Amino acid sequence: MAARSLRAHLLQRLLPPIAALLVLGALVAYYPSLEPATTAYDQGLIDAGISLGTYIHGEGGGYRLELPSAVDQVLRRDSYDSVYYRVLGPNGEAIAGDEGLPAPPPEREARDGFIAYDTAYKGQKIRAVAVPAKCGEAACSVVVAETTVKRRRMTRGILFSSLLPELLIAIATVLIVWFGVKRGLGPLARLSDEIKARSPGDLRPIAAADAPEETLPLVSALNGLLDEVAQASRNQQRFLANATHQLRTPLAGLQAHTELALTKSLPAEVRAELEQVHQATTRTARLANQLLALARAEPGARGNAAELNLKALAETEADAWVHQALARDVDLGFELDWAPVQGDAFLLREALGNLVHNAIEYSQRGGRATVRTGRRGADSFLEVEDDGPGIPVTERERVLERFYRVPGTPGTGSGLGLAIVREIAAGHGATISITDATGAAGAKGCRVGITFPHG
Repeated sequence: MAARSLRAHLLQRLLPPIAALLVLGALVAYYPSLEPATTAYDQGLIDAGISLGTYIHGEGGGYRLELPSAVDQVLRRDSYDSVYYRVLGPNGEAIAGDEGLPAPPPEREARDGFIAYDTAYKGQKIRAVAVPAKCGEAACSVVVAETTVKRRRMTRGILFSSLLPELLIAIATVLIVWFGVKRGLGPLARLSDEIKARSPGDLRPIAAADAPEETLPLVSALNGLLDEVAQASRNQQRFLANATHQLRTPLAGLQAHTELALTKSLPAEVRAELEQVHQATTRTARLANQLLALARAEPGARGNAAELNLKALAETEADAWVHQALARDVDLGFELDWAPVQGDAFLLREALGNLVHNAIEYSQRGGRATVRTGRRGADSFLEVEDDGPGIPVTERERVLERFYRVPGTPGTGSGLGLAIVREIAAGHGATISITDATGAAGAKGCRVGITFPHG
């Protein structure tokens, strides 16, 4: 099933029955109100018919309607409808009135002595009433009819007066249901916001004290999952740290022994082989150190943050970096300024060390590299710039991945340095950027910077 909004699902379930009830209420209010209104108009026609009946007189066996012209005008005067009448004798013969006005259908039965019926006259729909009238000893009848303009207006008025309140109630109901559902789902939204706001390393249980009873199973399940993830992360970090520590001791011993052996007089073939062993041992030792740093930089394994100054961190490591640069014949410079941050000293030193190592490793002999720290506005930064081959724009995202190296890159790196720097930056809420080096037009090189917000 396609994923859909819980709010939309609830509204789809609630609004249709509510709308149906409102429509039913409108119909219940509409139809019962039609009959009294129709009856009132019919009564007006009946009264007119009774009045006309008083003007029928018999004379010499015949009948005539002696209706004053003023009464005729009053009878026919209507603001909306045309009024017609016809007087019929005892045998249905026409005595007076509008010729051709339809008589009541034979199948219609009188109700309280009157017959009300719908018919047509002169191409218009009319409502007619047949009223009995005395003609001496005989019984005549008077048919009074009118067009239905007033009745249609009345019907629309009743319909409007019935539907308008129902429409307002419907709108109010939709708004109440919408906000009610939104408010009812508020705890889920707050729970979602709390989880989204957490960092990858924040695996604390979710507080269930303020959670509604219906969400407690969900909160309990999430807390169980978070606990399992935290335990798995701790086991992984413990294994990686222990394995790395176990590797460092024998590697350090092997490196020391090879360095000692290389100081002695050896055959050329043996020295070449021993130098390869020494280089491989050095690379493996660095890889072990990087894995240890990566283990500490992973979410859930970071130490407590403290007030630090990037300038001081760079100064304490500068001597070791200078010796590395001299061995590679690289001119390593420093432009250090005050740069306070909240962070883990070990991890920040590791990040700086990786950036400086890369700058020295990939610079040409006789090249230059610069370490900078300082402030830009409210943010502290550190950056390392070199004049090496640089990193293509298309590769700058990928070099931050673990174990990835740009194809054709010289050297024997493992592809972990910048990945470690990215993890450390993310753990400190900082951002990492890779740009071209500054300098003369056409110059090569790369600048990697880390910006710490509100240092």
